[in-house]
Amino acid sequence: MKSKATLEMSDVKALAAAAEAEALKNNWAVTIAVVDDGGHLLWLQRLDGAAPVSAHIAPAKAHTAALGRRESKIYEDVINQGRTSFLSAPTIAGMLEGGVPIVKDGQCIGAVGVSGVKSNEDAQIAKAGIAALGL
Repeated sequence: MKSKATLEMSDVKALAAAAEAEALKNNWAVTIAVVDDGGHLLWLQRLDGAAPVSAHIAPAKAHTAALGRRESKIYEDVINQGRTSFLSAPTIAGMLEGGVPIVKDGQCIGAVGVSGVKSNEDAQIAKAGIAALGL
């Protein structure tokens, strides 16, 4: 039987603080969501000025990245390249760039989803948060 790391609340708080710092540094009003490896919400933070809908989109992006074990941008690219039937994939709703898996020792242990600015900027914030974990 294999064992793998799991996110602890101290990890989630450190990640969220680093993601928030990246967003504030750039004056970006976003929502930051962190999920575990099953896509279950561990953290949701809507910064001042972030659109209400971003509180739904960020967790969906994180959920998609965790379950798919890959960045949500991959799904967006597949759809944009014409494979629109992928929109019917079950339980995957956040098929936009900005969901990034958290990987330790080759295993996905969770994901971060960000929504509120351009998709590549959402991903930049998510990656800044994950970098704080030093994986």
